[in-house]
Amino acid sequence: MQAITARDRDAGLAGLSLSDMPYPHAAENDVIVRVHAAGFTPGELDWPGTWTDRAGRDRTPSVPGHELSGVVEELGYGTTGLSVGQRVFGLADWTRNGTLAEYTAVEARNLAPLPADIDHTVAAALPVSGLTAWQGLFDHGRLTTGQTVLIHGAAGGVGSIAVQLAREAGARVIGTGRSADRDRALALGVDTFLDLRTEKLEDIGAVDVVLDVIGGEILDRSATLVRAGGTLVTIAMPPKVQPKDGRAVFFVVEPDRARLTDLAQRLRDGRLKPVVGAVRPLAEAPAAFAPATRIRGKTIIRVTEE
Repeated sequence: MQAITARDRDAGLAGLSLSDMPYPHAAENDVIVRVHAAGFTPGELDWPGTWTDRAGRDRTPSVPGHELSGVVEELGYGTTGLSVGQRVFGLADWTRNGTLAEYTAVEARNLAPLPADIDHTVAAALPVSGLTAWQGLFDHGRLTTGQTVLIHGAAGGVGSIAVQLAREAGARVIGTGRSADRDRALALGVDTFLDLRTEKLEDIGAVDVVLDVIGGEILDRSATLVRAGGTLVTIAMPPKVQPKDGRAVFFVVEPDRARLTDLAQRLRDGRLKPVVGAVRPLAEAPAAFAPATRIRGKTIIRVTEE
């Protein structure tokens, strides 16, 4: 099969190439998925799991990408809950070969059934962003109706989903980003938008929850905005500054079949719309990791036609 491989950690993006790889093996409780569309995170080449397995052993050449939508091709021993020929989408393991490939092996529990009326390119944009937004807001942030949430990167992959979920939950939403993102964020449902380059973050006042995807100075300054009993949640880095009378949580998104199923239903109902940007073929995936220009929305790799 063909796949995008990463062979040299020091080479960075130059080490990505389209290669021939062996057809994957379905371990116990695995399925083999014929990938129709895949998503990736630009920073994956910096993740330890891209280069080593769970025991810390080198596993290059490795296949990046961890979001997928496709069709079940094969069931591993003991696999239940899915069937050959079924449309699925979900999240691949961080320390195994990923989804920028024609076929990939995934634990069955990490996948959810994909309704026939959802396009694979849309479904592939949902697992990381959708699960991260939900887990950040509600599992870790404990956001409830009537509270105020500050969402950094409100027009980005995670932020755009988080804005929609927070609005539906009855929260007041403050979003941040670049000035070019203002109209997009307002259309998604933010009540107030702040350009971090031209406006002062501290002017927004106290909030109940912060969802951060930036890290660094913005993360530190956001901690001072969390009111008593509130929560600062980040996926960027462990926070160095704690809210005075609140909590600070750093987390890595986890697979969740039930939540994926719920997110798919919201998408079908028109209550949730992932922001899909460019859709590119598998051969162009290496260039998509570092686009020459900033692209609005999540880039999706089209691997196989329906």
